[in-house]
Amino acid sequence: MNTERIDGILVVDKERGPTSHDVVAILRRALRTREVGHAGTLDPMATGVLVIAVGQATKLIPWLTAHDKTYDARILLGVETDTWDALGLVTRREDISPLIRCAIRSLTSGATTSYLATALDAERTRTEQVPPSHSAIHHDGERAYVRARRGEQFELPARPVRVHELGVLGCTENPPTLNVRLKVDKGYYVRSFARDLGVALGTIAHLTSLRRVRSGQFFVDEAIRIDRPPEALRAAVLPLAQAASLALPVANLTESGAVDAFHGRTIASEQISATTRGPCAWIGPAGQLIAVGHLDENGRGHVLRGFR
Repeated sequence: MNTERIDGILVVDKERGPTSHDVVAILRRALRTREVGHAGTLDPMATGVLVIAVGQATKLIPWLTAHDKTYDARILLGVETDTWDALGLVTRREDISPLIRCAIRSLTSGATTSYLATALDAERTRTEQVPPSHSAIHHDGERAYVRARRGEQFELPARPVRVHELGVLGCTENPPTLNVRLKVDKGYYVRSFARDLGVALGTIAHLTSLRRVRSGQFFVDEAIRIDRPPEALRAAVLPLAQAASLALPVANLTESGAVDAFHGRTIASEQISATTRGPCAWIGPAGQLIAVGHLDENGRGHVLRGFR
C-alpha cells in the first residue's frame, strides 16, 4: 500500500450526478488521506473542472476559489422548473413567441437578431444577480436549499457579479434551446442566468446542461476522471509549488528569506523578488513552496499561510 504523503492539486473532470462533496469523499478513500477539499462547487447536474486540493494544498483553497471560470451551458426556453435547472420539478410551460422563434432561426443561419442581442447585452453588463433559492447559500441561519425543500417561499438578496464574456455557441429550434459560453467571476450562478435570459426574452427558461471548461488556470482538457485507478490519480496530482504558481503570482525568496518565511518572520525587501504587493506564492531557492505572502508599503514581506 502506498502511504507516501500527497500535497498538490488534482484537476478532476466531474461527471453528472455526484455532488462536489461526493467527489471529495471518493478521493479521500482512493488517495488514503482525509486532507482533501474542493475549490468551487459544481452542482450535481454540472460536469467539468472541479479543482481538488490534497494535503497542504488545502491551504490554497481561498485563492483557488477566487479565479474566474468558464462554462458551456444549454438553456431550454418555454419551460420553468423550481430549481431553475433540469433536476427540478417543472412548474410551468408556455409557447414561446414568434420573436424568439425568429431569433433562433436567425442563429441557425449565423445571424443574431437585435431582440436576442439586446437580451445578451443586458447580461454582459450585469452587476448584480439573485441566486437560486435552491442553493447552498446560508440564509437566516440555514442553507437556502433546506428552506426551499420545505416549501418556503423566499428570494435571496442580490449579490455582486461580473460577466467577462458571453457568446452563443449554437441553438436548436425544436426544442427551443440556446447553447452559450460564459466567462464569469466567482459567485455567478448560471442557473440564474438561464432564468434571467428567459425573462429578458419575455418567456420562461431553465438550465438543462452545464459544463465548466476552465477554473482559473486549470482546464478540462487536462482533467482526470475519478474512476481511474488510485495510482493514476496519484500520478495526476500537480506538485504543490507548481499548483501554487498556477493559482498565484510568484515571488522568489533568497536562502535567508526562505528560512525567515518558514518560521513566519517578516521578510526584508532584499530577501524577496516580487512584482506585486498582493498575495504571491513564495518559492524558495530549491523550488519548494514556502508560503503565501504579500508585501507591505515598504516592500517587506508578510506570511499569510505557511507550508511545511
